[in-house]
Amino acid sequence: MVVRMRHTRSHTRNRRSHHALKTAQFVACGKCGSQNLPHTVCSNCGSYKGRVVIDIAGKIEQKQLRKRGKHKEAKEVKEKSGKDLDPAELSKK
Repeated sequence: MVVRMRHTRSHTRNRRSHHALKTAQFVACGKCGSQNLPHTVCSNCGSYKGRVVIDIAGKIEQKQLRKRGKHKEAKEVKEKSGKDLDPAELSKK
């Protein structure tokens, strides 16, 4: 049978000394100036290394159009039925 090695507090703490979390380093976006992580696409304007990678304005417009479309559908169904609809009925198309 093998004799187990001791693990002292100092050995355990020496091993765990590298487990500390480091603070996040932020950089300013070159286009809009908002703070974000380095080497990532800016979540505010959608640019990376000075060029637009994601069309944020287009995504917002599409989201608003979809939202308006659902409201129009709800109004049409409400006018036809004459009663209020709950969200579960709206999700059924």
